[in-house]
Formats: sequence, structure tokens, C-alpha cells
Amino acid sequence: MLAVRRVTRLLILAILCAIESSALAQSKRLKPPAKKSAVPAVTQKLANGLREVSSANFHIRTDLSEEDSDELLKRLEKMLSLVEAYYGKPNSQLIEMNVIEDKDRWPAELIPGEAMNSIRGGGGITLSSTLSLQNAQGEQQIASAKSVVWAAAQRGVPQHEAVHAYCHQNFGRTGPTWYAEGMAELGKYWRDKDESVQIDQHVLRYLTTSDRKQLTEITAAGQQTGDGWQNYAWRWALCQLLSTNPNYSPRFKPLGMSLLNNQKARFEDVYGPMAREISFEYEFFLTHLAQGYRCDLCAWDWKTKCSRLRGTGTAQAKISANRGWQCSRVMLKSGDRIAYATTGDWTIEKEGESLSADGNDAGKGRLVGVLFKDYQLSEPFELGSTGEYAAETDGNLFLRCRDDWGDLSNNSGAITVRFKVIN
Repeated sequence: MLAVRRVTRLLILAILCAIESSALAQSKRLKPPAKKSAVPAVTQKLANGLREVSSANFHIRTDLSEEDSDELLKRLEKMLSLVEAYYGKPNSQLIEMNVIEDKDRWPAELIPGEAMNSIRGGGGITLSSTLSLQNAQGEQQIASAKSVVWAAAQRGVPQHEAVHAYCHQNFGRTGPTWYAEGMAELGKYWRDKDESVQIDQHVLRYLTTSDRKQLTEITAAGQQTGDGWQNYAWRWALCQLLSTNPNYSPRFKPLGMSLLNNQKARFEDVYGPMAREISFEYEFFLTHLAQGYRCDLCAWDWKTKCSRLRGTGTAQAKISANRGWQCSRVMLKSGDRIAYATTGDWTIEKEGESLSADGNDAGKGRLVGVLFKDYQLSEPFELGSTGEYAAETDGNLFLRCRDDWGDLSNNSGAITVRFKVIN
């Protein structure tokens, strides 16, 4: 169970004093090195197979092997560089962590009971304290913030908790539960210049087979951290969509900064005017969720206008192979008949063979269509290089190159589709 809990400053100080007086304490005060380094700056062996390792931003007490602890430090430093870049705020103080592979190697009195409960479940907890002072205007302002992470060594848990510690120590807070846990889950999966979905397989399986949580459930006030990985999965899904879909990402980062800086901001206030669009894309995301899925490539086109062809009217659209559904600019009424013809080619794998809009023998790479009306989609239908289509219902015509939703980034090329009315 992953969790962030705020405790009193006295409790944190007591924990830190216990650490300082134990066999695990350093002989000098911890300070960030003057220069950042991706490799450990300090390694110190301790009793019972424990060790302390330090880098530019982290000080870790752990029972991991030297090789594994060094590898963890590198992963944490890499992740933190991405988190710092996203928030535009360099880390200001060491993030202190206790990463536990085998709890029996640790003195029982060293691990706080609250932390032990989380670690037994394979999760972690970030114990945080904040000291606030009153300014001349009578307002409470954060003077200092300190976090201590306790985490099971399972891959991803230390990274998740490190995001909480970074946010608390640098902003004094982590935001409401949906944001704090969603961003911590995002952080543990983040990769440089890669916004594709790459999540734990059991999380993917859960999200694609379970009854879906609605957006209002995910963002509801009054939620508590540590309420199970399943709830964390829904929060990740929402934050993944909002942070990588260009329809919503411009508003998401300012919303997050407002939440972390304790400014009055709510999900409903920021995204209320586009609630139907977000709900549609959220459902679409979960329907087609797969490893490698890219929200930016599959973002819905809400701006392009469609119109009905009449008389000798024609229309054309350029459809890229590496995108999801794309607007054709054509509106159809039930019974409308149109003719279409394509030019150009595309590929559905890196350095793959060029294909026409008919695709390959397995049907991949074929031009397909769908009708969109009132935030509902028809069943997809086959098109191809040339032919005719008779609409069975009303809607705006959207087109795409048929391929697995997690493989679109491997595709390249585009075709041009031309339409005319059949009288």
C-alpha cells in the first residue's frame, strides 16, 4: 500500500533522532553535494548487511546489495531530473529514504509502526512534517518542510514515494489525493522523451477488465491515501490522459502548480467547460489502453469543422498513419452516398514495406472509418483505396490507418482521401 501521511513535527523529529542515534547514523550532517552526480557520492557499510548510499539528491539507508542500491540511486536521479524539469523547480534538499528488501535485517525499533504496516503490504509511506509561520499580514506561510521515505524495495515503490517527498519538501504540500497519487504513479513510470504507456502489466489488466471509475469519483474530495493500488491505477489513468493529451495538458500543469502552491483551484473549475470532451476521451483511452499507447497521437480533433457534401461538392483530407481517428471534414446523414479515392502510401512498422490504403493481407494498414455524433461512435467500417460508402446513420466521418493502438508510433506516411457525392 502506497501512502503519504502528514504527521506532527514532533513525531518526525523523534524518528530522525532515533535514526541519528542508531548504528545507521552518519557521522556528519547530510548536505547536498555542491555538484549533482548520477553516481553515488558516498557508500558506507553498516551492521546487519545494511548500507548507506548517497547521491546529489538522495540519501538512502537500505539492505539492498551494493549493485542494486547503486542502480536504484541512478533510477531515482534520472526520474527526479524529469520531475524537476516538469515542475521547473530544482530539488532544494536531500530526499531521505529507507528502502527495505528484507525487514528482518532491520532493528525492529527503527521502523515506525505506520511504515511497517505499509512495507508488509509491499508498499511505502512518506512521513512528512511542515513548519508554518505567520507573516506580517497574519497569513500562515511554510517556513520548512521535511519528509522521510520508508519503502519496500519492489521496483517502482521507491520512485513513487520519492515524488511525494520532492513535492512536499519543495512546495510544502502534495495536493489533493487524486493529484498527489496520480502524479506519484506517473513519476515512477516516466521516461525521457517518451510519453507512451508503459505500466505494470497487472495494472494494465485491471484497468482494461474492471468496471470503470467515473471522473467525479476519481477527483472527489475527502479521499485518503493508502486506499489500494486499484484506486491509484485510476488516478494514474486520469493524470496520464491530462498530462499527455494536447487538448488538456496546457491546463493541467498550471492546475497542478496551483494545487501545490495552495491556491484556490479545483479540477471542476479548470475542466468544467470541457467536461463532455474529457469524459469522451477518458472512456476512449481506457477502451483502447495498451502498452505503447500515446494520448498525444490519439487526441481527438475537436476543432476541425465538418460539412455535408451537396451537388458537385467535393472534400479531401490527409490522414496520417501514426495517428488515431482523424477528421475527414465530411458530415453524413443517414442514406448519404459518397465515393472516395486515395493517393499516397504509408507503413505500419519501422522500415516496413509501403502500403496503399488497402493495407496488407491481414488487413492492417487499411483505411477504415467511423461516424461521430453526440459524443458517441458508430462501429468502425472498412473503406480502402477506392470505393463507395452509404451512411447508415448521421455523424461526422473520421478516418484512420488500421493498426494496434499501442503500435501507432511505429507508423509513418500519409494518404490523401478525396470525396464526392453520388447522386
